[in-house]
Amino acid sequence: MLKRRALLAAPVAAAFARRLDAQTAPAGKMLLAMHQNTSSAAGFRGSLEGWARAGIRYVEITDNLLDGFLQNDTLAAARRVITDLGLTPVSAAAVLPDIWIPGPAREASLETWRRRCEQFASLGLEKIYAPSITGRPVTGEDFAATPGCIHEVGEITQPYGLTAMVEFARTSTHLATLPSTLAAIRSAAHSSVRPMLDFFHFWSGMSKFEDLDLLEPGELAHAHFQDLLAGPRELIDNDSRLIPGDGTAPVLRILRKLAEKGYTGALSVELFRAEFANADPYAVAATIRDKCEAVMRAADVL
Repeated sequence: MLKRRALLAAPVAAAFARRLDAQTAPAGKMLLAMHQNTSSAAGFRGSLEGWARAGIRYVEITDNLLDGFLQNDTLAAARRVITDLGLTPVSAAAVLPDIWIPGPAREASLETWRRRCEQFASLGLEKIYAPSITGRPVTGEDFAATPGCIHEVGEITQPYGLTAMVEFARTSTHLATLPSTLAAIRSAAHSSVRPMLDFFHFWSGMSKFEDLDLLEPGELAHAHFQDLLAGPRELIDNDSRLIPGDGTAPVLRILRKLAEKGYTGALSVELFRAEFANADPYAVAATIRDKCEAVMRAADVL
């Protein structure tokens, strides 16, 4: 089965490897993108159509919105929506428990991961990520087993021409910080697995700014771009995510450090507040584009 899937994915991977330049910015610069969670109520097609009208060109796909589209349509039609709108998909989410750690949900998660790799490769993607979520207490033995789990995911992902990315999550009992995530990925030593950074999880969690110095040049594969609502960290949740420039996080300082580390990929705006998720995608994207481009210019990464 894996050989068949690899053969199916190989032409897609080869074709989109030639488009690498379309998904990276010049040295010292970055690309503004939108994550489909930001306009989740509009659905797969509605979010992309609204964003394209607002001048957004780089997008991040979510598994649940794709599934909703596929209830009545095909993967080929989903790809046509993306290409006909002139959009470039830069990453896709697969939210799966125990994907990076031994656990009761892992076998089912790995099978779903294989299916997502096949789907996302067919849509022209180069990167797929999963957050570090689990539903059980985590031990030192689990952390010791994590590199092996990461390596296994890399082996599954590689034939599709995709890069797998680990998203550390601030509330996770497993990988919740940048240093822990970097250590696990480096120990796994798989060429198809790289770290990503979510500004919200990074700044509102246990990581500290100096942790960014641990990144090797060019090591970071992707970034989610948000600001942070003022208030006690104990009360932070997904509603605390704001458009970059509207909150208290040192987004300019973080951007400049990422540029110093050679990051030239997407800054994917991922928000969850109802005022964004339920609003007209065009209006939301237009506002986000204006504010984010101003921040990116101020950081000299646009």
